[in-house]
Amino acid sequence: MGSELSSAPGAAVRAACRTGVLTGPTPGLALGYVQANLVILPRDWAFDFLLFCQRNPKPCPLLDVTEPGDPEAKSVAPGSDLRTDLPAYRIWKNGELVEEPADITAYWRDDLVSFVIGCSFTFENALLAAGVPVRHIEQNVNVPMYRTNIACKPGGRFSGPLVVSMRPLTPNQAVKATQICSRFPRAHGAPVHFGDASAIGVRDIVQPDYGEAVETRAGEVPVFWACGVTPQAALMQAKPPFAITHKPGHMFLTDLRDTDLEGE
Repeated sequence: MGSELSSAPGAAVRAACRTGVLTGPTPGLALGYVQANLVILPRDWAFDFLLFCQRNPKPCPLLDVTEPGDPEAKSVAPGSDLRTDLPAYRIWKNGELVEEPADITAYWRDDLVSFVIGCSFTFENALLAAGVPVRHIEQNVNVPMYRTNIACKPGGRFSGPLVVSMRPLTPNQAVKATQICSRFPRAHGAPVHFGDASAIGVRDIVQPDYGEAVETRAGEVPVFWACGVTPQAALMQAKPPFAITHKPGHMFLTDLRDTDLEGE
């Protein structure tokens, strides 16, 4: 199914999620279409989170915000249903992860506001087109992600550490990747760090906090990008009574093309 969906449009991936055909991670799917993170919060927590995103645009570049109770991401995926159109979700209560369902229809409420946030999977098609390898796609695994010692700027009741994703590259490839990714600020943009992982509080790159480890080969260095799992770390600290997010690596496929975000 993964190979069939690699060249499919975003709507086809959403349909595969909605029917339960796709339950795994989405790197390499619908290449050329924008992938997104998802955070869903009660209305009385929504402004605080909006403030957190506005103050931390690198890890939390907003693509869409819904009206309370509306499960459709109208601006980026008309006709979508955020309750069913991702392969896997996370349910949070008081900052604790309690469940990882494939469908959140049973949890939906009229006061829920959804935030659709840019994702680094978006620029991977541009990297591949430029001959820059993307190891987790090569190995058919989820991207490795790590909590860092870099603090985000607080926004209302939300604060927490920056979470980063990692792709191993040679120094020359890292330079090329920086040039390419800088064109996509709404997909986390340029890397935030490369080289010594311990400098940003990452103790062991073979043991990611989220996702799966990938091979780092001779002559390569770890290259880190801001990651849209950062809000999940903030949720754990803010402890809202109820929240829903995507499961890391299991993203929402929009109808936007990568080129729509280029230069924004």
